[in-house]
Order: sequence, then C-alpha cells, then structure tokens
Amino acid sequence: MRRRARPHHPPASDEPRARPDAFGTGLRNRSRFVGRIARHARSALRPLHDEGGAATAEYAIATMAAVAFAGLLVAIMRSDEVRELLTDLVRRALTIDV
Repeated sequence: MRRRARPHHPPASDEPRARPDAFGTGLRNRSRFVGRIARHARSALRPLHDEGGAATAEYAIATMAAVAFAGLLVAIMRSDEVRELLTDLVRRALTIDV
C-alpha cells in the first residue's frame, strides 16, 4: 500500500508550534510511529526464527565430514605398514597355539 507524500509546510510564524494534546493528533501519530517500529522489529527478527532447511544443512555438513573421514581411512589402509600390521593381527587371532 503506497502512501502519498505529504508536502512539508513550515510554521507560518517564527514561533514554535503548539504541542498537540494527548488525545489529539499527537496520540494518533505516536501510535502510528510505535506500530511502524513494531513492524520493523518483527520483520528484522523473522529471519532469526526461520530455521527451515537448518536440518538439511546439518546433514550435509555431517555427510561431508563422514566422507572426509572415510577418505582418510582409505588412505591409511592402503599404506603397506598398516596392511602388514592388520594382516599380522588377523593371523595371530586365527592361529591356535597348541
């Protein structure tokens, strides 16, 4: 909804304007001002409450971490030293001492 711009009319004399009473236009303008402030505050806080997609992002980060860890394990398992160590461990576990 578009509001029309009101032309600015300075006071006719050099005397300061009289303050409107609490039940006149001053109260109406004040309530409009407070309403505008409240609207802006609600719209500013709205992104903080919107957590749509947060779980998806968390799953994506956890998946990336798991893939990185799996890649690290594959690199470690391909080394000859680790392969010999694991082979020796399995042989000892499967042999029976008589």
